[in-house]
Amino acid sequence: MPFKDFIDYLQLEKNYSTHTVLAYENDLRDFSNFAEENFDYKDIKRVNYSIVRSWIVRLVDSGISNRTVNRKMSSLKTYYKFLLKTGQIEENPMAKHKSLKTNKKLQVPFSENEIDQVINLLAEEEGFVGLRNKLIVELFYATGMRRTELVNLKVADVSFYQNTLKVLGKRNKERIIPIIPSTLKTLEQYLDERSRLENIKDERYLLLSEKGVKIYETLVYRIINSYFSKASEKVKKSPHILRHSFATHLLNEGADLNAVKELLGHASLASTQVYTHNSIAQLKQVYKSAHPRNSNKD
Repeated sequence: MPFKDFIDYLQLEKNYSTHTVLAYENDLRDFSNFAEENFDYKDIKRVNYSIVRSWIVRLVDSGISNRTVNRKMSSLKTYYKFLLKTGQIEENPMAKHKSLKTNKKLQVPFSENEIDQVINLLAEEEGFVGLRNKLIVELFYATGMRRTELVNLKVADVSFYQNTLKVLGKRNKERIIPIIPSTLKTLEQYLDERSRLENIKDERYLLLSEKGVKIYETLVYRIINSYFSKASEKVKKSPHILRHSFATHLLNEGADLNAVKELLGHASLASTQVYTHNSIAQLKQVYKSAHPRNSNKD
């Protein structure tokens, strides 16, 4: 397999997810094909930056966004750093590369009303699937966890004694998240319904299909997109928007930024600060309506 030592490094040492590793491998394959077809380089270990720059031009000309180009360049940078570290090259062709400028996308969270509408819709559905889907929505909004974290939840991760959930995040980093009473109640109801499944194959995992196997990420996306399409006119309706809503609503209610950072499982505060934009808008509204010297309260 091409790039096998690098792929092993990402999986075994960096503990990257299967999805992330696949993205890195695809980017390297694409660049390798480009270098061979256009410059007759069969080994991209030996390329110089001018070839990388030519690829960037090709990508931009093809209509790919600067954000996507930057992601692909990040894959190359990581690869060449690995080659330098392991002594396979003496100079890094990406050493002086600078990322393309991008417009920051402001994710629009679901409103509390939209989330309530979806939960009420799900409350009317009977049976195992309806209860499971309701739990999925509630878990996203009550914990702010990532989609891959939710899919990999295990029954043993739930503590009804402590009212908490253990989540395994990026780089296999564990965090403990409190669970609100309403979500705990839905969890209890779901586990009771789950125990009635005829054939459970993936016993350890919390969220299952009707056939008793662990659910998958695409299914989770479809569930969220389907139900929120009934309650929201927003363009993007995904699990990540629910994570965004969790963080934004907490900050709007005065939650400490560092506390939200820990709940989200972010490595740095900079990642959490993305969610403060909507909170600032809320603060401006409060300021406008409440400040005694503001003559435009109405």
